[in-house]
Amino acid sequence: MSRTANTGVAILGSGIFAKEAHLPALKALGPLAPDLKAIYSRSQKNASELADQVADLLQFRPEIYHDGEPSSNLDALLARPDISTIIVALPIALQPHIVLKALGAGKHVISEKPVAPDVASGLKLIATYEAEYKPKGLVWRVAENWEVEPAFVIAAQAIRAGKIGKVVFYSLRSVGRLEKDSKWYNTPWRTIPDHSAAALRVILPSPMTHLSGFASLNLEYLAPQDTINAIIKSADGSHGIFELSNAAPTQSRSSVGNGIVITGTDGYLTINQTTAKDPVTGGERSVFRVVIKSVTRSVDGKVGPEKEAVIDELSRGVEQELASFFAAALEGKEDGLGSPRGALRDVAIIEAALKSNGQLIDLEKLLSPT
Repeated sequence: MSRTANTGVAILGSGIFAKEAHLPALKALGPLAPDLKAIYSRSQKNASELADQVADLLQFRPEIYHDGEPSSNLDALLARPDISTIIVALPIALQPHIVLKALGAGKHVISEKPVAPDVASGLKLIATYEAEYKPKGLVWRVAENWEVEPAFVIAAQAIRAGKIGKVVFYSLRSVGRLEKDSKWYNTPWRTIPDHSAAALRVILPSPMTHLSGFASLNLEYLAPQDTINAIIKSADGSHGIFELSNAAPTQSRSSVGNGIVITGTDGYLTINQTTAKDPVTGGERSVFRVVIKSVTRSVDGKVGPEKEAVIDELSRGVEQELASFFAAALEGKEDGLGSPRGALRDVAIIEAALKSNGQLIDLEKLLSPT
């Protein structure tokens, strides 16, 4: 893909993820990404600030659009024929309407996770896309970067290659403390933390089908809920524990037990975020570490020494998802990533966990249109 072969891309939204994830990913992609030609935010100030950041990072300044003037609002941006792809990184409640608006303007769209605020609205949004816009060749993807994180992909491949045998049980724990001064506190994202569910969806070889759990509020400023404890069953009979909380008493609690563990008949694997020495710079870097422990057996079936493989991978999910989206939208290279229906399964996990109150919830029924 070359820049000269493509029309442009626009970013709708000027928040944390646009600044800290999308812009660096576009820089990393270089000529594999279309030119960033426009920024939209509801306020002129925020749009201008993000455009200034683009100028510093990418050495050019995109045009800005905002709600202050009809000549420079979102409709004006979407009317531009030199923009064919849209990155939507707006508050969750706004995204479904904006996704349809962009598709209606004939643009290919990648929208940030979650796909929708809840399963019901997600089903309606997907049905509209599949009936009205997909037949026209328009691409809509959900930007779930953990779906393409190299570490998670490697873990999934190892499981499917039989490195740990048949999956028997699993766990995902993400426990920490979110303070009021955290940059994530005022984001709607924290109320629908489907990121972790996406990791399990990618790694496990069988879809999750049933859930029972409890949710609670332990820090009043994190209403409506800040903690989920659930048990999940997969279609292949394996089952696991799903634990999320932003209400730990101290930040140090995050160093105890967090991460993913998948246990099979012939071994197990773990995934954790840690730091490792960069062989080029010599400095420390943040990585996802995958540790695969495989059981060896003698000819008579007795368990022998373990085999261990340790793989460190930098986090490159946003870069990977954007590269895949641009290839699908601009070159027709469909790889199945970013499926809205796949992303809706992640929302279903969180919705079920929040509403279960100990009752068993059939995820397939939850995901079926009524």
